[in-house]
Amino acid sequence: MNYISEQLNHTLDKFESKNLGKHYKGKVRENFSKDDKILMITSDRVSAFDCVLGTIPFKGQILSEIANFWFNKTKNIVPNHIIDTPDPQVLVAKKAETLPVEVIVRQYITGSLWREYSSGINGQYGFMIPSGLKKNQKFDKPILTPSTKAEYGLHDEPISRKAIVNGLVEESIYEKAEEYAMALFKAGQEWAAKQGLILVDTKYEFGIFDGELIVIDEIHTPDSSRYWIADSYEERMEKLLEPQNIDKEFLRLWFVDNCDPYNDKMLPEAPEDLVLELSSRYIYLYETITGALFPFPNSKKSIYNRINDNLKEVL
Repeated sequence: MNYISEQLNHTLDKFESKNLGKHYKGKVRENFSKDDKILMITSDRVSAFDCVLGTIPFKGQILSEIANFWFNKTKNIVPNHIIDTPDPQVLVAKKAETLPVEVIVRQYITGSLWREYSSGINGQYGFMIPSGLKKNQKFDKPILTPSTKAEYGLHDEPISRKAIVNGLVEESIYEKAEEYAMALFKAGQEWAAKQGLILVDTKYEFGIFDGELIVIDEIHTPDSSRYWIADSYEERMEKLLEPQNIDKEFLRLWFVDNCDPYNDKMLPEAPEDLVLELSSRYIYLYETITGALFPFPNSKKSIYNRINDNLKEVL
């Protein structure tokens, strides 16, 4: 934990360059596009409730390396956009035409879906969720709850399949995206179970490149997914306790308890011990998923300078 605390003031909050192509700033990534490629630099920013809440030591590296791990593991199931990984926080990818929706697969009723359901909101995805469910309960089979893909600073909104295929995405393309999402989720669940984890839910983004539908952005990372500890799930459900999570859900819960994150104009700063704990959980998740020790970077070299040096070798 001391090593993590030493990095609190040395995180990558942003990355700027005039030589890498057209710049697009996402919630977490700095994207630079040129010709048919896109350079995705993953910052250490942490986002929730569609806004940035600060930075977490080593988060960008962990996200990139977990994403790359999953892209390699699933490339024979679903084609993806990865071309190269010149730096632990950089992905070189195919520049796809992004579908304007996110495909979210859920095996459990939790998070935003539970908040909607428990407040009486149902049917927003074009189907009704059964009544009488308990928080964190497992569905009989995974469900798809798509959302709009909002611009930076705006909120994603629930959307039905009917609304998607009636103007946003051609039905044959969206149907394939649904099939791909379910196949990826199944593969993710099976591997997570072997590692003692539950892949609770996750979001996927898709795009078209050279006429082919491919999965883009990231898959099965702690930013795009929820993970619970498998061994304690049943016992904690019986005791009406929250499942043991090792993603950023506990950060979301802290903000829900301390403010109104969707409506307050100014959100409080996350306490240092929370930031350190989240970094530790990300490292634990990396090691649990990959089965390898986390490769801590050289702390004497700034992340910005390291990325610049590594990019010089490939550009």
